[in-house]
Amino acid sequence: MAKKEQDKRFEKFGTVSFVAVSKVNDFIDYLEKGKIMGTRCKECGRWYFPPRADCAHSLSSDMEWFEVAGTAKLETYSTLRYAPTGFTDEVPYTIAVADYGDYKLFGRIDESLPEEELCVGMDVTATVEKTTNGKLTYVFSKA
Repeated sequence: MAKKEQDKRFEKFGTVSFVAVSKVNDFIDYLEKGKIMGTRCKECGRWYFPPRADCAHSLSSDMEWFEVAGTAKLETYSTLRYAPTGFTDEVPYTIAVADYGDYKLFGRIDESLPEEELCVGMDVTATVEKTTNGKLTYVFSKA
């Protein structure tokens, strides 16, 4: 009997891949198409980003994909000058939380956006980008 090939799509995501196999590996396919996707529980309506295969509230696995689109409000941000292993070559960089209303996203601010222009409450959008090592990611830019 042939051994089933392991789905390693998540190795294509982020600066450092902490997981290669996930129940939500389709997230990577969407990123490759330029779409940032989360999941929503069909049973209770909770929104998840990063995407989850199972709802933490209802314990249901009946999830659907939704696209992160439109503008969000920059809720908070912090510029890192020290970083954990795997990210030390990239400092300084700015991380942020963007509020889309029904859900929030955690991610990086586009490095072309100067820290002096950032302010809590400003409109931002999330777009798919590639890291310096060619892996998929997403960043927030000024809307």
